Amino acid sequence: MPPPKSAISDDHSAPDLQIVGKQLTIHRSGFTGGPETQDEPITERNLVHHMARFRENPLDFLREVSLYMSGTGWRAYDDVIGQPVFYSGFSEKMKSLILGSPMLQDKMRELAGTRVTVEEKEGLLAIRDGNTLDEKRGRRRHEIETNLREVVDGMMDNMICKMENKTFIRGAYYMCTQLLTRAYHQGIHVSSEEVLRLRSVAQEAANKKQSIVFLPCHKSHVDYVSLQLICYRLGIGLPVVVAGDNLNIPLLGPFLQHAGAMWIRRSFGNDPLYHTVVQAYIDTLLQQGFNFECFIEGGRSRTGKLLSPKFGILNFIVDSVLSGRTEDTIICPVSTQYDKVIETESYISELLGQPKQKENLSDFLSSSSVLSLKLGRVDVRFHEPWSLREFLNQQLSRLNQGDLDANKKLAQTEKGRILRTLGYRVLSEINDVSVMMPPALVGTVLLTLRGRGVGKGELCRRLDWLCDRVRAKGGRVAHFYRSPTDQVVDRALDVLGPKLVGVIPGLAEPTYYAVDRFQLSFYRNMLIHLFITEALVSVAMYTKIKQGGGPANQRITYEALRNQVSFLSQLFRGEFIFPPEGLSSNMENTMRGLESDDVIKITRDDSGTPQYVELSEAERNCGRENYDFYCFLIWPFIEASWLGAVSLLGLTPPLDGGQDNWIDMKKSQDSAQLLGKTLYHQGDLSYFEAVNKETLRNSYQRFEEEGIILVAKDKESRAGPSLKLAPEWTPERDPTTGRVLDRGRLWDFTELIAQSRREGKNRRDGATVSSRVLTMSDIVGRQLFYNAAAPAPADVSSRQMRRKAIATDSKL
Repeated sequence: MPPPKSAISDDHSAPDLQIVGKQLTIHRSGFTGGPETQDEPITERNLVHHMARFRENPLDFLREVSLYMSGTGWRAYDDVIGQPVFYSGFSEKMKSLILGSPMLQDKMRELAGTRVTVEEKEGLLAIRDGNTLDEKRGRRRHEIETNLREVVDGMMDNMICKMENKTFIRGAYYMCTQLLTRAYHQGIHVSSEEVLRLRSVAQEAANKKQSIVFLPCHKSHVDYVSLQLICYRLGIGLPVVVAGDNLNIPLLGPFLQHAGAMWIRRSFGNDPLYHTVVQAYIDTLLQQGFNFECFIEGGRSRTGKLLSPKFGILNFIVDSVLSGRTEDTIICPVSTQYDKVIETESYISELLGQPKQKENLSDFLSSSSVLSLKLGRVDVRFHEPWSLREFLNQQLSRLNQGDLDANKKLAQTEKGRILRTLGYRVLSEINDVSVMMPPALVGTVLLTLRGRGVGKGELCRRLDWLCDRVRAKGGRVAHFYRSPTDQVVDRALDVLGPKLVGVIPGLAEPTYYAVDRFQLSFYRNMLIHLFITEALVSVAMYTKIKQGGGPANQRITYEALRNQVSFLSQLFRGEFIFPPEGLSSNMENTMRGLESDDVIKITRDDSGTPQYVELSEAERNCGRENYDFYCFLIWPFIEASWLGAVSLLGLTPPLDGGQDNWIDMKKSQDSAQLLGKTLYHQGDLSYFEAVNKETLRNSYQRFEEEGIILVAKDKESRAGPSLKLAPEWTPERDPTTGRVLDRGRLWDFTELIAQSRREGKNRRDGATVSSRVLTMSDIVGRQLFYNAAAPAPADVSSRQMRRKAIATDSKL
């Protein structure tokens, strides 16, 4: 009899390279832990015990510390692939190189000259000593340039990483490994094939004095720690990591700066000198061949899925190569996945509207997650690195700009297109190499089943199906030594814990249910990108299926299906990373896949053109379980977009004035959250997840791009942006009662979203919106108008106008 099937096996995958503490072990595909190691008797299973602790074995603890501090064997970090780092005088050398940048020198002379001109116009030079006006100008310019150099020196001291001491980095590696493995007790896993390729690329880059720019996704503060540990253990030069200065707190800040952190302000504001210093520093790092790391999404993802790319640091890197100041650099997208993310509880609080807590060391050290929990393992995957210069040449060729040269000047629109293409290529490649972890798979199954709970057998069966579908879509499933699926499920449930997944005792079989659906959605979102096109097709079909009746009544014309899929894909353009082939190709591939999986049936005419689409007989017979899976993936996002649109109905100006009032953007989104919480508890919103501020913010951004709302910001004020409904989208009010009327362009838009909403108990979309929901939205909106400021800001613009520079127009 064959052994039980493993949900997490893959015979065609490369073996794993396990990095745990002070050992590096190559395992065959599917390894989950074992007694043998290459050089020392430490195994993954016994990691916490074998990493000596002072209270348990003080002699072994002191021996291990001495090995690291003295630099025994690989711990010395002497024979590094890359440019020399961690030596006395490193920081001063970097400052000298930055200060010698011609671009920075030109900027200081420009600022000094501008200031001298202003002082001359104001008559301030006349009171200074000097025989001639030119002498006065020269003396004053010299004074200002001297002062600017002092300012720049202070900026550099706060900004640059200070890789000065090799003994320090050895101790830092040991300490960080101890902390990380207390939380992630199964260590860090990488693909041996990928890291061997990375070492080869790093050696070639070092020979050419080129940098590797690591562009990881960002889910946790552990991201940069894990990548630094991997580079240290593999003997690759540690990258300089771009970090926000909000982490530059006492004790922790200097520690990170000496370990490779580069501090930058969260916002540069109107400071051209600081902008130039950052560009000069990045130029210097890339010119000298130092490895570099920045997070393509900017901040950490609070929702589990990839965020839209941020182009700030990316713009500096591209500009360095475009201008010819740097010959070339190597781009390496990186995916970091976790069995469980330490910060998810705080993420949920932030998504529900609670202000983000300021980072401080005491909270970090007192975190039970860091000190005691067993959160499984970290999986880090590296996409095949590629040349940024070659990429830029390809893009310039498409723009009919010829090849890259030092004198290349691009308009902002063209540069914007290149940056956007680069950003989304990196995100797509991160998704390509991401590993689906067992807790994410189990959490997804729990959130995509009907009913209050699920038995152990059914949970295992659906997990096997999901793993097969992930592989069929080109995704990766975490290796687990071909363990039976029930053991994989047990391990995943143990990592998720009883606060996320509960079990009901005393039944015929163990029955599990989602305790915290909101937090579980973080793990579901880790794999939603694999099935986003199937999900959109499914909820587009739902516009007919929800009407009930026989199969003939539930089938949809291909044209109607395509129109709804097109609408939804544009609605979620900023929410998900879609396959790059375009709508027609993506839809054809998706329909072909669903048909071959026997989920749908397509009726074609004699020429083979699709006419109708409906559920297959097999799918109806199995209770629509596969079709429902795809719908459940996307329904929370449908709800959030619908909630955002409904909240806009409340921005209809009241009859007694307010037509010219502008509403604060943040207050409007906070009110949308309040409206959503109210509707959820009153039964008019199916998913509490829909009230999360990240998805609502994305919805408002999409509404701005389409011109539904006008957004304005006063550049002279620190206040946030304000908004109002565009005139052509503003609903009418009943002149007698003052109620918002259920008609007009915005109403039709809201109804179009509602067609794909999940039908809930005791509600029907149209009747609900036109009564309780519309009334509640108006009540919440009126409060905003009472507190609104009447004058409109001077700078009125919409994101739609800005997007014309970097993307084709798209109308919903």
